[in-house]
Amino acid sequence: MLIVKKFGGSSVADKERIYHVAKRCMEDYQKGNDVVVVLSAMGKTTDSLLEMAKNINPDPSKRELDMLLSTGEQTSAALMSMAMGALGVPAISLNAFQVMMQTSSRYGNARFKKIDTQRIRHELDNRKIVIVTGFQGVNKYEDITTLGRGGSDTTAVALAAVLHADSCEIYTDVEGVYTADPRIVPNAKKIPEITYDEMLELATLGAKVLHNRSVEMAKKYGVQLVVRSSLNNAQGTVVKEETDMESMLVSGVAVDKNTSRVAVFGVKDIPGIAFKIFDLLAKHHINVDIILQSIGQEGTKDISFTVAREDADETVAILEEHKNRITAKKIEKNDAVAKVSIVGAGMQSNPGVASRMFEALYNAGINIRMIATSEIRITVLINEEDVDKAMRAVHDQFIED
Repeated sequence: MLIVKKFGGSSVADKERIYHVAKRCMEDYQKGNDVVVVLSAMGKTTDSLLEMAKNINPDPSKRELDMLLSTGEQTSAALMSMAMGALGVPAISLNAFQVMMQTSSRYGNARFKKIDTQRIRHELDNRKIVIVTGFQGVNKYEDITTLGRGGSDTTAVALAAVLHADSCEIYTDVEGVYTADPRIVPNAKKIPEITYDEMLELATLGAKVLHNRSVEMAKKYGVQLVVRSSLNNAQGTVVKEETDMESMLVSGVAVDKNTSRVAVFGVKDIPGIAFKIFDLLAKHHINVDIILQSIGQEGTKDISFTVAREDADETVAILEEHKNRITAKKIEKNDAVAKVSIVGAGMQSNPGVASRMFEALYNAGINIRMIATSEIRITVLINEEDVDKAMRAVHDQFIED
């Protein structure tokens, strides 16, 4: 068997945990399996490197940031290889150049284009555990790129896909995917199995267990994932196309605090205005989520939408620069907001889910600012200060039943 194992930063945060992970990988290797290990940077290394960069230059180039941040994964990969060597097992660490993990050229949020498996296959044939740096790739200019926060999950799934791995295991500091963040909702329950679609929605909407692009890629290439704890041997959560269980009404509750609301007031109520606004943002690679347009009055209307908080200032600056073109009278942003979402395949065949969610928020005294829905999810925008209370109220409304 060929097994791909990915370990997050908390799993390799210090010497003790590095050796713990090394021994865990060696167990599969000693059973005769081929093992590929993907690692994130140790602990809070990425945050420390970002802070270091900002101290040198408050507005560093994204290319240089990628050059700097990629060193975190290189450090953890090399140390892991050393630990396995000390334990008597042959291992080798490889970075994105050595594997040739080719990506697009967008620094800070690159996407995989092609992965050359020749070097990994060669090392596996020589019975080595192969340790690969997560989170990074190489673009056509031979510059280092990074895949965005959580990108090591995507590295693991991409390798599992191109290597036709028998298993792809994602190890974290929790025992699987839960119905809510157990740090906020103490009675959250572990989910034994979940569909790609449900997991993708949860990951996109703020659940931090898996990188959303890793789930998207797993679904595309049929890579079955298992999310497990790196700290114990508990059974994790299987992420796959279809589950053996009847679909729960709501599989999970997710929160996203990394969001801002942008409001464009007083634009002309004529065809093409919405296109002009969102075309401008698309050309600057800014993703928009919830959109709300008011009913036109006196020849004008207001358009509000949400973006990632780190994109909010750039969004406002772009719209201000083109204020006359989009006919806006005023543009405002609000960072003190957050999104709360429920996700569940069972919602498709059960009416009244939205009203129950809104009832839970009403009973908790929480005001809803915006709403968005799909077949398997409902998202509301609320004040950030209410987010933990909202998560518990909604979870109790659905999961505790």
